[in-house]
Amino acid sequence: MPDEYPEAATTWVENSTMVAPALLGAAAGLLLGDLMHRGARRGVGIGLGALGIAALLPFVVGGVAGLVTGPRSKFGVKRNIQRIRDAGIVAPDYGDVEQELREQGLI
Repeated sequence: MPDEYPEAATTWVENSTMVAPALLGAAAGLLLGDLMHRGARRGVGIGLGALGIAALLPFVVGGVAGLVTGPRSKFGVKRNIQRIRDAGIVAPDYGDVEQELREQGLI
């Protein structure tokens, strides 16, 4: 799965999946604890629970996107075939400006 995402996205997904259980555990502790007033405890618990779920969203979205556009899906197969077809199309190594400079002997 790490090969499907850029490095920054992979780091974000890994960090989110590590933080989510801690946030969900803190939310459960606050909801079950008797240290705070009931209204305050419920609000903080729901807020932390929402943060925990939000931290898991990149992982879930990445997994679903991998299923939809992965190498074994219909779209992934089409993308791989297109890459194979495009591999034969070679772009020139240099542009028009470089060509003129080469003709003038400057490069």
